[in-house]
Amino acid sequence: MLLSRLARVSREVAATSARSRKITLLAELFRAAEADDVPVVIPYLAGRLPQGRLGLGWKLLGRRVEPADEPALTVREVDALLTRIGAVTGTGSQAERGRLVEALMAAATEDEQRYLTGLLTGEVRQGALDALAAEGLAEATGADPGHVRRAVMLAGSLQAVARALLRDGPAALAEFRLTVGRPVQPMLARSASSVPEAVERLGACAVEEKLDGVRVQVHRDGDEVRVHTRTLDDITGRLPEVASAALALAGERFILDGEVIALDERGRPRSFQETAGRVGSRLDVPTAAAAVPVSPVFFDALSVDGRDLLDLAFADRHAELARLVPEPMRVRRLVVDGPAQVAAAEDFLARTLERGHEGVVVKALDAPYSAGRRGAGWLKVKPVHTLDLVVLAAEWGHGRRSGRLSNLHLGAPAADGSLAMLGKTFKGMTDAMLAWQTERLTALAVHDDGHVVTVRPELVVEIAYDGLQRSTRYPAGVTLRFARVVRYREDKTPREADTVEALLAAHPGISP
Repeated sequence: MLLSRLARVSREVAATSARSRKITLLAELFRAAEADDVPVVIPYLAGRLPQGRLGLGWKLLGRRVEPADEPALTVREVDALLTRIGAVTGTGSQAERGRLVEALMAAATEDEQRYLTGLLTGEVRQGALDALAAEGLAEATGADPGHVRRAVMLAGSLQAVARALLRDGPAALAEFRLTVGRPVQPMLARSASSVPEAVERLGACAVEEKLDGVRVQVHRDGDEVRVHTRTLDDITGRLPEVASAALALAGERFILDGEVIALDERGRPRSFQETAGRVGSRLDVPTAAAAVPVSPVFFDALSVDGRDLLDLAFADRHAELARLVPEPMRVRRLVVDGPAQVAAAEDFLARTLERGHEGVVVKALDAPYSAGRRGAGWLKVKPVHTLDLVVLAAEWGHGRRSGRLSNLHLGAPAADGSLAMLGKTFKGMTDAMLAWQTERLTALAVHDDGHVVTVRPELVVEIAYDGLQRSTRYPAGVTLRFARVVRYREDKTPREADTVEALLAAHPGISP
């Protein structure tokens, strides 16, 4: 498949708000694709690189290269060249990477150059594209959409299902079954603004602690245990204590869903960064485990004794979990009959927060396990933190945000009187907000290098965020987690913005 066709469809999908039109565009693209194109086409559509981040900055991508007159690049050729770029290391690597990037851009038309630049800088973002792609695949191949979604759920890979569908047709879906040892995409929770809202929507439900840990899926088949992350990476070797805990359970064959979390000597959660750092540690695992031991905490069972439990009600799945896993290894929970017991549910949330956890997940007792989806049967509730911060700079956008200032650089007053950068965000912005901030920030600009526009620090913006974590990248030693724009505060001056000192005081467990 030509890259030009993929780039055009990506633009068209981003430009339309109609779900049905998006699906039709994707279906047309898949009809034109070959099975071997799929491992590249699907991640490119969603704005992902199969190779992961390549570390190509604007110093390389900002160079002007004369474009090709006619499209000739295929998606597989682009993928192969990016794989070569990612493999370049050592002495002279910067020059060689620059040469390869220049060769790639020289083979691309002007439209393809814009698309590639956006892809390589992370600006081609299509939101929940994978769900739409599954629908498009169904339309392109004549398969039942529900069967495609379930196959993706069980395969843990949209690409694997797409390749089989395009190669063998709908009959290929039968090969995708829940199998111990093969991870499936986890069920995710939607958001609710409060516990009363969540209980009102779900009725009879379980209110469970929302731990600020790392999601894991644990598979055991006899003496073999595999531990996978929510992105389906195998991290068994990094977490020997989790494997040992799974082997100590009574069952011989199961798939459990849960989290691992690091606790301090009082049994309170350590910072998310410590847990994530431990899970990410590949070298000298025994030393890392001794310094930051983690504990598995389970909340769902997907398979027990070879039985597929996905379609069972949550109450029945939890009964299987309770039969297999002792209470200290299960997440704390409160079962309520409905709105009449909302006061008890709110009290449970309050006690959960006192224990240092980040909120609760309210789960309908009759809900099946909707793997890979934000099922309506799970609703997360957690306090929303907000800050008033100062805009220090903004980055020019790509794709549907081309020509607009998008990614904001956020700062807070520090003790020495400077403005300390705390992170960036491009999330939460409407088209109207993008247009307004582009005009406003352009008027405040003091420097524009073609990528980042530095502005006079006069504009205050309200930012919602999920928490704080340590970071050596920023001068305050911390950065915001999952920051998103709420609104601009033109009624406030930078002197009224929240300070670094106030931010650290609000998160006593985090110190730079």
